[in-house]
Amino acid sequence: RTILLDTSVIIDGRVADIAKTGFLPGTLLIPRFVLNELQYIADSPDGIRRQRGRRGMEVLAELQKLPNVLVRISDINVEGVREVDDKLVVLGKQLKSPVLTNDYNLNRVAELQGVTVLNINELANAVKSVVLPGEALRINIMQEGKEHGQGVGYMDDGTMVVVENGREYIGEYMEVNITKVLQTAAGRMIFGRVDEDNGRKGRK
Repeated sequence: RTILLDTSVIIDGRVADIAKTGFLPGTLLIPRFVLNELQYIADSPDGIRRQRGRRGMEVLAELQKLPNVLVRISDINVEGVREVDDKLVVLGKQLKSPVLTNDYNLNRVAELQGVTVLNINELANAVKSVVLPGEALRINIMQEGKEHGQGVGYMDDGTMVVVENGREYIGEYMEVNITKVLQTAAGRMIFGRVDEDNGRKGRK
């Protein structure tokens, strides 16, 4: 199986961690035009873009060193098509290969063209811990929330937890009773309330 990589997913870097686990069987195919775009970003006069491009080059080098991953850089091209994303979609159709990305627009265009998309952001959301209303979590309340009295903490997987009465417990670990779980396009948000009785026992 061949999987096409786009520029955004290489710069993102998580692809290397996923590849280490063996969840990306087959060949990771990087067309030369993707590599050229990466090099162009790495040479950008803009400091942030340059840093992102260089990070992408480092991730690519890391991928190539992994013993269980086959990375192939190919001179394959699509004549008459200028944009990198459009080239990837055409190649995906021609090779019957999925495109690995975390770019929202490429994701939409590829799906409309009937090309399979492997989206790393969707994967990250899919493997997050399942939490249900009524459960209790031990949360480090780190900062104020937007509404009066709210505090905000995070689960180990990065999911935000908005704690209704958490403001007075900022900087502390508390037992939080989950009241609501919202799934949005941007990810998941969890709402809860400090268990005033049991919560104090969890303080550090």
